Amino acid sequence: MQTCSRCNASSPDLASTCANCGVDLGEFSVNAVTLRQYQNNSRVSFIRINAAGDACPLCYESRGEFKKDEVPQLPHQGCSHALGCRCKYEPVLIEIYP
Repeated sequence: MQTCSRCNASSPDLASTCANCGVDLGEFSVNAVTLRQYQNNSRVSFIRINAAGDACPLCYESRGEFKKDEVPQLPHQGCSHALGCRCKYEPVLIEIYP
């Protein structure tokens, strides 16, 4: 499931627009917004994809750290979990404190 960053509504993985407010989920899903924030943050050196403990094989195999410009888009196309792709982006920081 995708979550809209504008209205917090859930939409299926394959939806391109929010089922509630109609915004483009490619730009305004929580994952899309999070990815942009991490890519624009100079303190983030890499971006990690973390999968749920009961993830499907595709999501489980897609875990790991990626260069900021090589991160796969979420949700994973082809996720076979009944609840949809539940993978999340996590930052890998260069420094923790200024």
